[in-house]
Amino acid sequence: MTDVQTDFTPSDEEAVHSPAEEMETTETSSPATRADLDREGDIAADYIEELLDIADIDGDIDIDTRNGRAYISVNADEGTNLRLLSKPDTVTALQELTRLAVQNQTGEFSRLILDIAGSRDARQAELATLVDRAIARIEEGASEAALPSMSSYERKLVHDIVSERGYISNSRGEGRDRHTVITAA
Repeated sequence: MTDVQTDFTPSDEEAVHSPAEEMETTETSSPATRADLDREGDIAADYIEELLDIADIDGDIDIDTRNGRAYISVNADEGTNLRLLSKPDTVTALQELTRLAVQNQTGEFSRLILDIAGSRDARQAELATLVDRAIARIEEGASEAALPSMSSYERKLVHDIVSERGYISNSRGEGRDRHTVITAA
């Protein structure tokens, strides 16, 4: 079995990373084409649909392409049992399994993103709150503010949020200790 990158962290303090987390930045294959991403999305959607059927969980699957990645979103009406799968640890595990299913069929590493019941938006809002707190520390006189360790996908989201707020960020550390540090512009 091949390790793949995990992109979703369950909390601010606990980072869950697969051993090959940094594979994304060291990957030497050419960028995926739109057709490749569409195929990844179709394979992933079939996998998730079968899983939902087995577990008797309601959900509608949408396939999209964003920032060079297949993006699979599973949603359902309020009050359905889909919320059982929307916990961060569960989304992380399902994303990893889905990536393995795609890799098994394509023979290529997959960077797909899985979102269940808005879990990605919720995590992005948490990251924005972390950034706001860090910026407040800088505005109070700190020369820099370090955030907790997180996956490369989350660090990318943080870099985007920091840039939107007019500050500078960079990643420091290695492996599980890799984190983002924010400084004034």
